[in-house]
Amino acid sequence: MSIKEFITTIPYNKISIKDLLSFEKSPRNMLMAVLTVAFLAMFVIGVGIYLVHGHHAYGVTRQHPWGLLIAVYIFFVVSSTGLCIVGSLGDVFGFKDYMMVSKRAIFGSIVTILAGFAVIAFEIGHPVRMLIYNVLSPGLTSAIWWMGTLYGIYLTFMIIEFVFLLKNDMKMARYFGLTGLLVGLAAHSNLGGVFGFLNSRTISNGVFYPTYFILTAFITGIYITFIMMGFRYKLKFPENARVMLVNLAKIQALLISILIFFETWKMLTGVYGGMPNRAEVVEHILTTPPFWVEFFCGMLIPLVIILTSSGKNVVGMFWGSLIGMVGIFFMRYDLVHDTQLKPLQMMKITEYQLPPEWVHYFPSATEIMISLGGLGICLLLYYVGTKVFSLDADEH
Repeated sequence: MSIKEFITTIPYNKISIKDLLSFEKSPRNMLMAVLTVAFLAMFVIGVGIYLVHGHHAYGVTRQHPWGLLIAVYIFFVVSSTGLCIVGSLGDVFGFKDYMMVSKRAIFGSIVTILAGFAVIAFEIGHPVRMLIYNVLSPGLTSAIWWMGTLYGIYLTFMIIEFVFLLKNDMKMARYFGLTGLLVGLAAHSNLGGVFGFLNSRTISNGVFYPTYFILTAFITGIYITFIMMGFRYKLKFPENARVMLVNLAKIQALLISILIFFETWKMLTGVYGGMPNRAEVVEHILTTPPFWVEFFCGMLIPLVIILTSSGKNVVGMFWGSLIGMVGIFFMRYDLVHDTQLKPLQMMKITEYQLPPEWVHYFPSATEIMISLGGLGICLLLYYVGTKVFSLDADEH
């Protein structure tokens, strides 16, 4: 079978623009539609400003070169890897209860990584040149080169796996799904290595982040699964969906507990011994509101919801997952910002002038618009996917 013949056999729903615009006119759906259009408009405006002014439109500086767009990119690719893990539970590892979410999760992993690529394209100075020289002059000793290359391969395998899931060819879906999962985990742990290799940034340097990224990816994937299934069934879950979500909630409780354990030891080892440029950064982090938003929203509140109902309150976990995703965003933002808190070089000192103790950064309006635009792209692609493809599991 040729590639053209293979593509023409992919099952999909033929729809028109009218079909795309036809949806239940409920307040929830209308709100989502308005937000999606608004976010996409912001993306267009933000990109236009960037094309005119370049990186001067961003709030980044030489002392704080990584800004909001890097954090949002990490947010999306972490979400993609997490959804890949959740989707693999059914079609790769054969847990039948999770088969009902496999197609939806794998499609979500494709959508979120595409949104991440759309955002990071406008952080890279020359994205087209980057694609060309990524092939012509590969940097085999560069963690960032490996990150981009592995994520590109990962996306390819996710698309192929999704096609086989649509064709109900579970054998081939399992092969490509397993390969894509392994490549995705390699890419994601390598993304953690991008931070772990920062020898000059002692707050990040070490082996913590490669494992931490995979752990938080799984947690993020479960949060998004609850959100997707909640919108799919309008919080009126059938019994098979309820059983799957209760099991996911119990897994989530274990993962969040491990994450809290990880975070506790990260802070303790950071403070212990008073290591210069590390201990004071940790102490400063513990006094900032974003860290506590990350802790309470991303970890504690969802964990309490699960533990108080033994995981059976799936409607509560839908709302807990929405709160959790807010915490996950701050987790990514804190990761990028906290790494750059301490100035690397002493500024030139004049009489009565002291060098800054901390590097201050706040995203510009352009960065915020492009970031929200990434969310708009994600929502639009997912909505179109629900119309074009059948994302529910086949009844047989």
